[in-house]
Amino acid sequence: MAERSGPSRTLACILVGLGAFLLAAALLIPTYTVGKLKKTPLDLEVTTVAEGTGDVLDAKSLTAGKAVVDTNVPIVAQRYVTVVDPSDADRITLQAGQTLRRTDKQGDTGLLTATVDTSTTDRVTAMPVEGVSTIQVDANKPAEEVERDGLQYKWPFDSEEKAYPYYDLNARATSDINFVEETEINGQKVYHYNQKVGPVDLSKVVSAPTNKLALPADTWGVEGGAAPITMTRWYTNERDVWVDPTTGVVIKGQEQIYQYYARKADTPEVTVLKATLPFNEATIEYQIGQAKDGADKLNTFGRIVPIVAGILGVIALIAGIFLGTRGGRGQKPATAGGAPVAPAPSRGNDAETEMIPRHDYSADETAVIPKVDPDQDPPTTRQ
Repeated sequence: MAERSGPSRTLACILVGLGAFLLAAALLIPTYTVGKLKKTPLDLEVTTVAEGTGDVLDAKSLTAGKAVVDTNVPIVAQRYVTVVDPSDADRITLQAGQTLRRTDKQGDTGLLTATVDTSTTDRVTAMPVEGVSTIQVDANKPAEEVERDGLQYKWPFDSEEKAYPYYDLNARATSDINFVEETEINGQKVYHYNQKVGPVDLSKVVSAPTNKLALPADTWGVEGGAAPITMTRWYTNERDVWVDPTTGVVIKGQEQIYQYYARKADTPEVTVLKATLPFNEATIEYQIGQAKDGADKLNTFGRIVPIVAGILGVIALIAGIFLGTRGGRGQKPATAGGAPVAPAPSRGNDAETEMIPRHDYSADETAVIPKVDPDQDPPTTRQ
């Protein structure tokens, strides 16, 4: 005889299927989804501001016949990073517009440098890949193609306590930026890296007229009177970067820039720019928010969702198995024709046996007995 399939068996099958699906999802979500999230977003748009004070050469003073260096000048470095083509599932092209200006002067008179840097990088490792790599320092001239290697605007996901190659935009060269320590900024765990650059002869980097000048000694403020003295522009920098290791977001950056004119690299003679420029507090807080948002997404899909899906999957699987086995034992057998057979009444229990009363004729009726005459013969039976 076959067992009937009822609503409980159907529900059991649904629960088992749902449990298996949730368990599979718990295993696959961390692998698939987290891999998608560990990529630099294609809608990236970040503005960072660094502020400080420093010494700045008044460029007009050179043409006036005497180099003048202004001290305690308020300086702001601003960088705006956005995404341009080519960008796709694996690579991203970042364009960074950067300006350095003294805020005690208005308009173009306060602008010290301006560059547009464009580079294509891997969305996971943040290292340069095939694509665009250009630098533009003059708005009236096209961007110059350059070769580059190393990090710049972002660190890789799951950054490590090790040295990374870092590309310096001014030197147009790559050197190691070394891991210093693990620390905290405003309660946020960060890795601190440090890089020292230079001295670099800028006249060998960019063939700009201002990178090597021949002026009278008096103009330079050195001995020699009116004799022409050729000075080279040199560049050094000490760069500190604090990075969220989970997302690779740069929480804080600081540069100690020093540019100067000199006849020898190790003997500065006229300061061009000397300033320490750290990210301001508003930028740091914004970057911390970006890092936390990224880390929350990774944690949600990498830990919370798989754990919840796994627990629900186990519960659904157990409930389905239990309901299926319990429901199977409770089914009634059916005949071949489909009609149920009524169970036979039990004879072993008098309390459950229905007694049918017998009719007592002696109580209700008087039997009629014919009288027999003793002088007559008894009736005979006909054969």
